[in-house]
Amino acid sequence: MKPVIALVGRPNVGKSTLFNRLTKSRDAIVADLAGLTRDRHYGDGRIGDRDYIVIDTGGFEPDSTTGIVKEMAKQTRQAVAEADAVVFVVDVRTGLSGQDMDIARYLRQASKRIFLAVNKAEGMNDSPLLAEFHELGMGEPHPISSAHGQGIRSLLEAVLEPFEFEEADLPSDEPDGVIRLAVAGRPNVGKSTLINTWLGEERLVAFDMPGTTRDAISVPFERNGQKFELIDTAGLRRKGKVFEAVEKFSVVKTLQAIADANVVLLLLDATQGVSDQDAHIAGYILESGRAVVLAINKWDAIDSYQREQLQRSIEQRLAFLKFAPIHNISALKRQGLGPVWGALTDAYASAYKKMTTPVLTRLVMEAVEHQTPKRSGHFRPKLRYAHQGGMNPPLVIVHGNSLEGVTEVYKRYLEGRIRAHYKLVGTPLRIEMRSSKNPFADR
Repeated sequence: MKPVIALVGRPNVGKSTLFNRLTKSRDAIVADLAGLTRDRHYGDGRIGDRDYIVIDTGGFEPDSTTGIVKEMAKQTRQAVAEADAVVFVVDVRTGLSGQDMDIARYLRQASKRIFLAVNKAEGMNDSPLLAEFHELGMGEPHPISSAHGQGIRSLLEAVLEPFEFEEADLPSDEPDGVIRLAVAGRPNVGKSTLINTWLGEERLVAFDMPGTTRDAISVPFERNGQKFELIDTAGLRRKGKVFEAVEKFSVVKTLQAIADANVVLLLLDATQGVSDQDAHIAGYILESGRAVVLAINKWDAIDSYQREQLQRSIEQRLAFLKFAPIHNISALKRQGLGPVWGALTDAYASAYKKMTTPVLTRLVMEAVEHQTPKRSGHFRPKLRYAHQGGMNPPLVIVHGNSLEGVTEVYKRYLEGRIRAHYKLVGTPLRIEMRSSKNPFADR
């Protein structure tokens, strides 16, 4: 599983800027204003061939007892509990403060691997100002500049050094016959009930497998001859192993389960509608390129008007998952579960569909004959041939000339033609354009 790194520190030391640098994004709002970040914020990062998850937190005041500062401290404690390593961010310009000492005292009690990042230290690697941070007892300070990117790589390499990275952890392009299935969704959406219903079926063969250091448990089972592996989901962990301060199925758990899965079953609560968290998880599934099936649980608990509103909400908020089949179920009453299994196996088959070069090229040529791409500048993009570049998700690479002018609308048009021919359901399809290089361009 991906290691999880939590960024902790007092307000306005540059945690969100560091988060954006580590995730190569602009997801966290950055301004010269203390206390801007309040909730935990999750993002994916990558250095070389190693992936990780970063958690951005609000300004931490461990001893706060009232108001929003208390809630922010609670969020930070939860992030520390979820993390494999903590980066304690301090500010070299303002120097060591009493609040830094309080945070250091809390982190020492948390029994986590702590790395001290002294931010805003552009060109100050040998500055005597760094010496005072030894007083925190957090080991050697790492001088960094989140805004300018200095010292970030060496800090990351130190943080990730203990984590073993094996080639086997990478998603394979070849299916092994076992469908790794993650059930994602908000807390209390009915994941535990659904899983218990599955494990209680007579045709199900299930047993517990020892988990990882995060108490993740995978449950292999077989249904109608098809082997499945259910990945770390709420309701499978023993009560004694669930840390009280951490949500039963935290965002980190969701992200890790999605990353390890072949297919994701996104469970929605019919009585609650589509929330921001549902949309966030759905967006992450799409970014990860995983095949997905939507299941609306507690469908029997709403009336016809609510059903109409829910369907409209799905069309608006989850429009980017149009390729995903939707099934209405009741986990408690065991209604509608049969078709879900069929949709999951179909989505898995689509994610690993093999597409031959001659057929793909013919489909592209037929699409061009039907509708040519728009002219871009002095040239019209010319599509010559296509081939498959990967699976899970399927990747189609189109070669030709001036393809940088192909619009997103035309890519979606090509995607629709390819989807229709191969009957792809439940999986994203990615199309990459590669222009031929002009051998005379440098002359």
